[in-house]
Amino acid sequence: MKSAWEILVVDDEEIMRESLAAWLREDGYEVETACSGREALDKARAKEYAIYFVDLKMPGGMDGIETMMEIRRLHAEASIIIITAFATVDTAITAMKEGAQEYIVKPCNPAEISMLVNRIIKVKNLQRENAILRKKLSRQYSFHDIISKNPKMLEIFDLIKEIASLRSTVLIHGGSGTGKELIARAIHNSGNRADKPFIGVSCAALAETLLESELFGHEKGSFTGADQRKKGKFELADGGTIFLDEIGDISPKLQLDLLRVLQERSFYRVGGSEEVQVDVRVIAASHVDLRQAVQEGKFRDDLYYRLNVITIYIPPLSERREDIPLLARHFIERLSHELAKEVVDLSENALKLLLEYDWPGNVRELENAIERAIVTCRSKILTEEDFNFLQRSIEDKKGWTVPTHLSLDELERQVITATLQRTQGNIKEAAAVLDIDRSTLYERIKRYGIQRERLVEK
Repeated sequence: MKSAWEILVVDDEEIMRESLAAWLREDGYEVETACSGREALDKARAKEYAIYFVDLKMPGGMDGIETMMEIRRLHAEASIIIITAFATVDTAITAMKEGAQEYIVKPCNPAEISMLVNRIIKVKNLQRENAILRKKLSRQYSFHDIISKNPKMLEIFDLIKEIASLRSTVLIHGGSGTGKELIARAIHNSGNRADKPFIGVSCAALAETLLESELFGHEKGSFTGADQRKKGKFELADGGTIFLDEIGDISPKLQLDLLRVLQERSFYRVGGSEEVQVDVRVIAASHVDLRQAVQEGKFRDDLYYRLNVITIYIPPLSERREDIPLLARHFIERLSHELAKEVVDLSENALKLLLEYDWPGNVRELENAIERAIVTCRSKILTEEDFNFLQRSIEDKKGWTVPTHLSLDELERQVITATLQRTQGNIKEAAAVLDIDRSTLYERIKRYGIQRERLVEK
């Protein structure tokens, strides 16, 4: 494994530079050298090294600390070891504060150098193995571009395999951003229609007249601007699958037209008299409860029963938080390439923040959050600070919740104690906040044995 990692030695003294390089080469590492900070930066721009040994005092206008800082701007996770013959507490603190992993003093001990490098390389090997395992794990829980290890989602994957080659209509329920179209595509691509068209239509995006033409096509001259015959989505999807997203938003007339297509497998183009026969599997999706819409008279019950042959409910991301690390790292891998930014992972604190957030926009919101963080980040690791826009939302939502496990006396004691702490023991101010007079507050303090040493009447 040693030969897989390269080391750069930066020192203006040739003897020191070549001696250190020779020791490291004897241990089996590939080593390059640079005689100045500027040469080191040129080499660091060309490739990334596992470890950088950087001399603290170098002529030429760029010392070791500045060289280290510039290297870290290029490679945020670089392991940098500062070397100096003039060891002081101040220089050690400065080096560590600016990101040095270690600080060693000349003359260097070859055995000490070997142990230090070996320790750093072991950590890097573990990090590399973890990255490989994460990718394997991501592939293990991937099903037609859907990533999940949630038990309910795994049940959906099994159901998709069972129904993929049927012609039965499928109704997908799920909140906005849960991946309803991905599920529809997985059904299509898993079955015997996979080599036929998959046509998606957003029913919420178009007005009734435009949607009718979009679904069923139109004849030349059927309305202003119809200068030629146009095939609709049903006709284009013949032999394959049509996905009707947000079907709960279509008008009563279109509900009736769609019911006829499901029953007869035929329709008429707008302005046409010729019946068009199609073999299309229909997959519909809605973020609203269609059963409730039927009860409210907003959706035809006969169409609902035609659609509701096979039902799939996609749980929101807040109910499958175990998927958040998998999805986040999947998005980092894909989006970092698309955005041409070298981002490889996220920190533990950043992941903790993602796990705490409720994700009302589900997987789509998570993807957008990762993209925003990648665009604004300054290192290869996304940190908690890169998700500050989520932190504000979490803090706004936390608020105070009513404790249900405390007696009224204990609850009152805690409220009074917290109020006194907030007012720094100011009895008058605390009484005003609690909306009680001072004599009552004194009586409660005595009753609950609240310590009064720091309480001050003003």
